[in-house]
Amino acid sequence: MLADTMMYDTEQLFKAIQSTYSWWIYGLWLAVIFSPKIFSYSYGVVDTAPRKRIGLLSTPRSPSRNSVVSLYRSLPLRAMSRVWGKFNELPLPEFSRHFLLSIYVRMFNCNVQEALVEDLSQYRNLGEFFRRALKPGARPLAEDHLLVMPSDGKVLNFGKVVDGTIEQVKGVNYSLKGFLGPNNLWVYKEGKSSGSCSSDLEMELDQSDLEFKGISESQHYKSLLHNKDNRLYHVVIYLAPGDYHRFHSPADWTVEHRRHFHGELLSVNPMIASYVEGLFSMNERAVYTGSWKHGFFSYTAVGATNVGSIRTYFDPKLETNTGCEGRKEMTYEDEFFPRGVSLKRGDAFGEFRLGSTIVMIFEAPKTFDFTELSLNKSVRMGGALGEPVTAKEKRARAAQA
Repeated sequence: MLADTMMYDTEQLFKAIQSTYSWWIYGLWLAVIFSPKIFSYSYGVVDTAPRKRIGLLSTPRSPSRNSVVSLYRSLPLRAMSRVWGKFNELPLPEFSRHFLLSIYVRMFNCNVQEALVEDLSQYRNLGEFFRRALKPGARPLAEDHLLVMPSDGKVLNFGKVVDGTIEQVKGVNYSLKGFLGPNNLWVYKEGKSSGSCSSDLEMELDQSDLEFKGISESQHYKSLLHNKDNRLYHVVIYLAPGDYHRFHSPADWTVEHRRHFHGELLSVNPMIASYVEGLFSMNERAVYTGSWKHGFFSYTAVGATNVGSIRTYFDPKLETNTGCEGRKEMTYEDEFFPRGVSLKRGDAFGEFRLGSTIVMIFEAPKTFDFTELSLNKSVRMGGALGEPVTAKEKRARAAQA
């Protein structure tokens, strides 16, 4: 029975992987034709600087699925992604640009008419086309909502966070605690306000990490709330290879902290996400946290196979997919923004070097309602996500304008 189950799981995962990576053949074909040098790409010096650590906190899996997922994780996905990221930046011969990029446009149904630069021959490589800018007005913001879509893509899931567990896709979960890590921003704030030296502050942060391991999912959930009468909500948006690859601020909020997890680079394709439990807690990700109108707010760019890198415009220190040795221990780096980074709805936030996933986890009143969302719905950046604007807020906006 166990052998039959493992065989079925293996077949299902193989089908998901095959659907995810079939277009790699196209990329390798271009690489062989235009740049054999790519296969001698050097990965550079390994960064061995010490980092804070956190164990892998994912939803338990069945023994059969554990074996299959372990096999998948053993694939050289990080090396593949670095090669693909390097390939994306290789200059295409000018005479071939329109022809080659047209193949990509047709394959992934890209809307070139809304791009700021419609002429495909003007893009020097695939990377420039991936992160293309749009014409002004191509993504109008929903004026009657405080919360808007951060990117183009497909809604994988949304709803309430229940006792520290988040639904990845229907029936498949991951841990809030494992996804965000220790809630120790308050330690940093108190240390800075009291004038603690760097070594004392580091010790206090290390102590909070140790205490974090002993708290329950429910306790961690409650520690994030600014108002005990509120609750946490989440939304997951998947960006396909053909989507607009820049992502934006979904609300007026202040970013206070960034945590970069050095994790895996598994595919976030919906088929894979429906199979690999705890996927978002395993993958490399940049978690930005802060506050908005109702309290806690987090915005996470999740890495994936073939995402050469994640770039955020206000955080030049962020470096993803660097091949660090510590990634297997789920190491992470904290970056604090003492003065905060104030963002408005629709402000440019960053870009993926190919499709991936945005995960938002935020605090709101129990009366909060998502606006006309449904699973697998295709959305566009700036569309309504939730929280209708009140008449008072409309008047305040009009006065500011």
